[in-house]
Amino acid sequence: MAEKTHYEVVIVGGGTAGITVAARLRRAKNPPEVAIIEPSTKHYYQPLWTLVGAGVFPPEASVRDEADYIPPGATWIQDRVVALDPDNDRVQTAGGRTIEYDYLVLAPGIQLDWDKIPGLKESLGKYGVTSNYAYELAPYTWQVMQQLKPGDRALFTQPSTPVKCGGAPQKIMYLTADHLRRRGILDQVEIHFFTPGVVIFGIPEFARTLEKVIERYGIQVHFRHELAEVRGPQQEAVFHLKDEQGNVLEERVHRFNMLHAVPPQSAPNFIKHSKVANAEGWVDVDKYTLQHVRYPNIFALGDAAGTPNAKTGAAVRKQAPVVVHNLLQLREHGALVNPKHYNGYSSCPLVTGYGKLVLAEFDYDNRPMPSFPFDTTKERYSMYLLKKYVLPWLYWNLMLRGKA
Repeated sequence: MAEKTHYEVVIVGGGTAGITVAARLRRAKNPPEVAIIEPSTKHYYQPLWTLVGAGVFPPEASVRDEADYIPPGATWIQDRVVALDPDNDRVQTAGGRTIEYDYLVLAPGIQLDWDKIPGLKESLGKYGVTSNYAYELAPYTWQVMQQLKPGDRALFTQPSTPVKCGGAPQKIMYLTADHLRRRGILDQVEIHFFTPGVVIFGIPEFARTLEKVIERYGIQVHFRHELAEVRGPQQEAVFHLKDEQGNVLEERVHRFNMLHAVPPQSAPNFIKHSKVANAEGWVDVDKYTLQHVRYPNIFALGDAAGTPNAKTGAAVRKQAPVVVHNLLQLREHGALVNPKHYNGYSSCPLVTGYGKLVLAEFDYDNRPMPSFPFDTTKERYSMYLLKKYVLPWLYWNLMLRGKA
């Protein structure tokens, strides 16, 4: 039998955003035909990798089989997209297939550009160089944390690009500090945070709390610093101190025993090099309706969407109903007669220690949008339990099933 070449709705990406949208579309009253193009056989709950890196969970707790989450009635094309042809309503896959669509949902996630920092890729997993942004490296983070001893230096970095979960570079730093406190050697190990920004967090209400956490742990913060090179065998990290225009003022070399590096990140290459991209390479969508500004039958959500919100799974949870509603409106009426709007909601559960968490929730305008009737700018044990137990359960059992 010949391979099918046309589907009513084609979803590119079977991660959080792609599966959630597919599940919601298939649960609609008059469900469309849906195909999901996704190469991976495994599905990862990445927010757990911070706690894997801190020794709270084994890595296996964050992974399930992709096949178990393909919604009933949807077709899984186990391949990856390498090119988009929006003028002719079709995509090309690495396996050589041309798939045509009536409607396209772009949810391919974000690309980790490890190669952009010389020496980083070659050093990962040895010399104390690690990153919770990779499943296979999170256990090494825990190994390196445990090996820290008096006189050592632990460095934590953040790039100038957008990243998925903007709080993740800091979370593991606070957990490392708390781990050293538990061992009684916190005051004997230097902890440094390097950020290209000029504030610790973009929303003052939460920044005030984090500044107290930094003071409590004795962390040294270096603003306007970006990781430029890793010399793994020498255990040296090279940083560029930049001015407000991004010009390099000075190069500084710091020795380390632990380096938690966050790679620069960007939209996948096939998005960047296509007609759907904006000037920065992300999918050029209306930030409220998530519909493409030039191709009305294309929608995007999640990390690859060109929307100015924090790139988190919580954002996807709010974006998915908007995409599904608006796509079905377009399918039924040929236009967005009564569109739903996404307000930029995102959530960043900032783990500040074992059993401590600040739940930062905010919109496009960086206004706090708390979901709970108490002050979530404070560190709370209850919010830590939310991250550790409740959110993973909601993710696997409700969100990916199109029920939440």
